[in-house]
Amino acid sequence: MAGLIKREDIDELRTRVRIDEVVGEFVTLKTAGIGSLKGLCPFHDEKTPSFHVRPQVGMYHCFGCGESGDVFSFLQKVEQLSFVEAVEALASKAGMHLRYEDGKGPDREQASRRQRLLEMHEVAERFFAQALETDAGQIAREFLTGRGFPSQSSRDFGLGFAPKSWDALTTALRRAGFSDEEILGGGLASEGGRGIYDRFRGRLVWPIKDMTARTIGFGARRLFDDDQGPKYLNTPETALYHKNQVLYGLDLAKKDIAKTKRVVIVEGYTDVMAAHLAGVTQAVATCGTAFGAEHVKIVRRLLGDDSSGEVIFTFDGDAAGQKAALKAFEFETEFTAQTFVAVEPDGLDPCDLRMQKGDAALRELVDERRPLFEFVITTSIARYDLDSVEGRISAIKAAAEVLTGIRDRTSLSHYYRFVAGRIGVDISEVESAVKVARRHSRTQPSQPARSNAPARPGQSQAGSARPQARPGQAGGAAPASVPPAASAPEPGPGAEDVALEYVYDERPDVSNLSAPISPARLKTEKGVLMVALQHPEYVNGKLFDSLSAKAFEHPGYRRIQAAMKQAGGLQAGGGDQGRWAEKVLEASAEDLRPYVTQLLVSPLPVAEGVSAERFAQGIVARLFDYDLERIAKELHSRLQRLDSVDIQAQTNLLGQLQVLEQHRARLRALM
Repeated sequence: MAGLIKREDIDELRTRVRIDEVVGEFVTLKTAGIGSLKGLCPFHDEKTPSFHVRPQVGMYHCFGCGESGDVFSFLQKVEQLSFVEAVEALASKAGMHLRYEDGKGPDREQASRRQRLLEMHEVAERFFAQALETDAGQIAREFLTGRGFPSQSSRDFGLGFAPKSWDALTTALRRAGFSDEEILGGGLASEGGRGIYDRFRGRLVWPIKDMTARTIGFGARRLFDDDQGPKYLNTPETALYHKNQVLYGLDLAKKDIAKTKRVVIVEGYTDVMAAHLAGVTQAVATCGTAFGAEHVKIVRRLLGDDSSGEVIFTFDGDAAGQKAALKAFEFETEFTAQTFVAVEPDGLDPCDLRMQKGDAALRELVDERRPLFEFVITTSIARYDLDSVEGRISAIKAAAEVLTGIRDRTSLSHYYRFVAGRIGVDISEVESAVKVARRHSRTQPSQPARSNAPARPGQSQAGSARPQARPGQAGGAAPASVPPAASAPEPGPGAEDVALEYVYDERPDVSNLSAPISPARLKTEKGVLMVALQHPEYVNGKLFDSLSAKAFEHPGYRRIQAAMKQAGGLQAGGGDQGRWAEKVLEASAEDLRPYVTQLLVSPLPVAEGVSAERFAQGIVARLFDYDLERIAKELHSRLQRLDSVDIQAQTNLLGQLQVLEQHRARLRALM
């Protein structure tokens, strides 16, 4: 088919690109056993990481929502790309030239809308950067110099200048081959009675980038006195740019955020620049909107929901800054990390603070952050006249409503003293007010108490218990109709076994099942398939391929073994590990693939001090021992049924049993 990328190029690209590095652009990954990494799933909301990545096999799987696949499918889902777009994006990143079936790539005019918009923003970014260096851009350069930013910082952050002309950018984009529809669709122009005109005119421009450092929009500051527009003007909502899902500077800060487990949230573009130049390289900012729920998700994925992590908000000391802090406090319960606020006593924002007092002052501001709870309590109390009895009573009530959200007893006793000292009352009065506030909150379930701790296992984020398992799930009889993969039990010891056990809606195979499958047998069968998929180099392919279907009692695992044989067998296909996993997935039925992926990405249950190779040898030996035991039972049964006068047949069977026991003895030495 014309335009298709050659298969060998796709295979080559898969070997060049590390899935953990691609996923790491969006999710902070931690070690989760030999050859396994885990983090918070980017495809659904969760408190505990259940998203696993196996770099060695190039696969990922989420045990929470069931999403799974390879590096291409990950990029497709997280960036909403087609398969071809995902391959092309990774090839560009890897510096690899792709070949197509007809000898050329897809026609430019037929390229995806998203890719076209990305290309257009690259052109616009270069246009603005070049304009900054012109005579007309002098006003923008002087503004930056006046704010303490050297010329090199403009290049590091990709800053530019939008000329005052009504159509300078529009004309440049048209010459580059972009249509008016695309220019409007990208938010780079507006439409009037005489046609389209540049959205940004006479302004200093910051490129806004996604986590992979691709420009998706712009923020622009007013420079001229006759500009009647807002001080800051951003790209409107487009197919690329959604302001509530973007944090400015994240492409530069994400590595240090993941490394230090700290994110510093400032208010503006110049604040981000000032913070980074001062050494606070974890600084990011929202883009023309308040910090909200979607921003919380981004930050949590980067911090990995580490309870020792820190989220530090910096706000101006004025009323607007206090309002922003209270707004951020609404999401405090969503973080597992600790939340803080850093407010400069003189009301200076980070950029002004750096200008007036230097880099060290900005670093000290962040290092001397205060708990967000403390700041909110102080702000709540400050609204009342503490010189009057009525004012003190109201202040106690306001503080008590905040204190009900503190679950940690040590912290709570500290805040009791803090509030009592600030208001000038006895601690017992504060304690009583908190008890009243708690009773009141219990009578109003629609307003749950705020918590500064993660939800307990088995609870939702709102604190309610998880729904009880339906009959046929995790402890009930197998259901007549099979629930989707996403409905499988949550991960835990043996959870994948339980999920798999209830997934296959087929008539039971009783050819070798005279009793229920033991948990130990299930774990052995699962472990063997895991090492055969993840570490085929540690398994004797010839012997593994010789196993009969009866070696696997679980019908689901038996189907996976059959898929391995259909994929060519371990002896032939295991040499190319990445391709081996792909072949097995291709050979598996649609309903089986999620569970093959689970086996591919699940961490090997290896004890401390035991190598993956030693584990593989032991568990494969255990399965062979199970199978030899099965054969031995069959031989014993035949021996009992033999005619007592058939001495030769008895001798042959006894000889076979003797050989089997010798094999089993050798296998036990490996177990």
